[in-house]
Amino acid sequence: MDHEAKAFQKRLKKRAMIDKAFHAIVLLACVIAMLTLFILLFDVFRKGLPWLDMQFLTSFPSRIPERAGILSALSGTLWVTAITAALAFPIGIATAIFLEEYAPKNRLMAIIDINISNLAGVPSIVYGILGLAAFVRFMAFDRSILSGALTMTLLVLPVMIISAREAIRSVPNSLRLGFLAMGATKWQMIRHIVLPAALPSIFTGMILTVSRAIGETAPLILIGAMSFVPYTPTSPMDGFTVLPIQIYSWISRPQEDFTHLGAAAIIVLLVVLLSMNAISVFLRTKYEKSTRP
Repeated sequence: MDHEAKAFQKRLKKRAMIDKAFHAIVLLACVIAMLTLFILLFDVFRKGLPWLDMQFLTSFPSRIPERAGILSALSGTLWVTAITAALAFPIGIATAIFLEEYAPKNRLMAIIDINISNLAGVPSIVYGILGLAAFVRFMAFDRSILSGALTMTLLVLPVMIISAREAIRSVPNSLRLGFLAMGATKWQMIRHIVLPAALPSIFTGMILTVSRAIGETAPLILIGAMSFVPYTPTSPMDGFTVLPIQIYSWISRPQEDFTHLGAAAIIVLLVVLLSMNAISVFLRTKYEKSTRP
């Protein structure tokens, strides 16, 4: 018995050492990641802040760094993001409601589930090819904001659908049955019970969706977003550029001043992204408070 107890204590000490080593490795990885992020952000703000002023925000791109600005790129980003959100959110939520509440559990639905999950992992450049073929050429929307927004909608829809389905699935079934037992129809149950309870989690999916839509570049390059736009878009059929493309155009030039302009544009992109995320977090928190008993 003493021998077995000693062997057990030895194994226990070994496991404790492995646990501490794993904890140290994970902590080191987190520290390295955060330190790398801090260094990158410090470098971006060091280079970009001196160039960030009203002239930069209200001017169009120029070959002269002192006159260059991001007005057209910022306008294009807001246009594309707004149309993408207006299309992706209702379509994604409606699809999630149908698949979770109305769709029969058969082989066809299982195939659709697998395809939605696979589409969420498809490289973004594939969606760019699809957008070029479907919207630019077949539907003849040309290289416009609408083509870009429709392409980005296809890109983010799988993520939106998956997150909305998970939110709807997390609503306790007892709430559904209790509301139906009082004589409500299925749509009334979904409208008054399921959606209010699921909205906070759905807004989390919105954060992921908007973040991906703002930061993507490859699909928009493929459908023909321009790197030099000397005007502000006024309709969905206008040509456009977006902040990531403008940033890439500037930092790829050999002049150091354009690198600083790219850093300033990165700061603006971060502010836009964080602002939209803050709105989504605010809405999520608001609905969480309103649905608490």
